[in-house]
Amino acid sequence: MTRERYFKMCEQLGKEPDPKEIPPDMEDFPNIVVDALNTFSSLGDRLVPDVGYMGKDFTNLPYYMDFYGIENKHLFLEILTWLESRAINQSHENMKRERDKLKRKK
Repeated sequence: MTRERYFKMCEQLGKEPDPKEIPPDMEDFPNIVVDALNTFSSLGDRLVPDVGYMGKDFTNLPYYMDFYGIENKHLFLEILTWLESRAINQSHENMKRERDKLKRKK
């Protein structure tokens, strides 16, 4: 949920926004997180038939790190691998749900 949608929802419900529940905006994150998110979105996906999403293709990663002037490479890579692991898990959960749905239809 975006910050804007949260405020609209509160307005529609006639509820006062709770500062603890307001979703963060991109400018709330440190630059390295924003750079990692942008890099993650720009990297290609590795897809394998019958397996699905296998993660990102990090071939061009050095170019993005140079482009964004990343100094703390360890933290940058930690953020990227965290994003990748969440994306892989989400993809595998979606595939499992689809398989289960097909099994129920039989």
